[in-house]
Amino acid sequence: MTMKTAKDYRIIDSDTHISEPADVWTARVPSKWKELVPHVQWAKNVQGEPEQFWFINGKQMYGAASAANAGWDEPFPSHPPSYEAAHKGSYDATARLAYMDEIGCWAQVLYPNVGGFGNQVFLKMDNAELMMACVQAYNDFQLDWIAPAPKRFIPVMAMPFWDVPSMAKEIERCAKKGFKGILFTAAPQDYGLPVLADPHWNPFWAAAEASGLPISFHIGSGDFLDPSKDMYTPKRLKADGWAATYARTTVDLFFINATQITDLLFSGVLARYPKLKFISVESGVGWIPFMLDAVDYHFDTVRLWKTRPEFTMKPSEYFRRQIYACYWFERDINRTILEKVGINNILFETDFPHVTCLYGDRHVTETIDAGLGKESEALRRRILFDNAAELYQLDLAA
Repeated sequence: MTMKTAKDYRIIDSDTHISEPADVWTARVPSKWKELVPHVQWAKNVQGEPEQFWFINGKQMYGAASAANAGWDEPFPSHPPSYEAAHKGSYDATARLAYMDEIGCWAQVLYPNVGGFGNQVFLKMDNAELMMACVQAYNDFQLDWIAPAPKRFIPVMAMPFWDVPSMAKEIERCAKKGFKGILFTAAPQDYGLPVLADPHWNPFWAAAEASGLPISFHIGSGDFLDPSKDMYTPKRLKADGWAATYARTTVDLFFINATQITDLLFSGVLARYPKLKFISVESGVGWIPFMLDAVDYHFDTVRLWKTRPEFTMKPSEYFRRQIYACYWFERDINRTILEKVGINNILFETDFPHVTCLYGDRHVTETIDAGLGKESEALRRRILFDNAAELYQLDLAA
């Protein structure tokens, strides 16, 4: 039997999620906190049926397998009521590797569910020591989880973004352990913290740049559950139902990421930290050409370089130098997108195992062919594999 190598695989998946096993936190924090940290227990769902739920700080949150819809036959919002009913690859690394082989995937970038897409859920605990323990427990868990094949998983460290000195320390700690990226909220102002442009964040940017690791802005890293944003409010759910509300909110989050990337482009962070890389995760790429035209036009109109001398290039030039974006469902990756965004700035993802993920070899193949089927093999390889391999500094010899 011939062993496969990285060159035998067609994609690196730049956005997947782990349905965290029940013991992630209870097995890694002092016993005095076991009832406060995220833990799983059975409870009744809204239909009155038994389901495994995450409890955080004593409060029932969401189903333990509610984000593991890959392969689930019932229409959303139905979801697996337990780990056993979900795709095993959503929570088990060995099963994930088998699934990756099925779809020709060499490596996957790993993002959380329970802590939130910007690690914001731990703010609910309102205890600095406990919050930090939860962050470190999740980060340590990732290294345990990828042990079956460390070279084929790309762990991204969670950040205690409410404490800048601790952020720098956690970057140093995790970088030494082999982490490949940094997860940060793209909207710290949603949590009463300074905006991206504020010098408050300079120690974080400096530590991230020194580590050589990219920063991920995953959709949903801001407080989209804030009632003032009218996304998942009772009146919306009553009028639209869960499925339509979920679909609408997901699309809204793409445009919120566009706002957040615009914020980053005008913040001056990219000019001050020229080696720092950012990734717009699960956001798609079709909106980027318009956004880049808009930021450049208004940059020129107000002659921003006159009042902000740190800007020596146009926003679009900073984008192409330092920002990446991930696509998955888009079936028209046309020449305008390739040229405006840049073929070196586009990553491919599946979002496994979420409800809107590309699931199974046929679905992945059809989507890739629809979007990039007319392009050369070299260009396809660049977007589907090489960009991620270079960005995350992967060791392809295995």
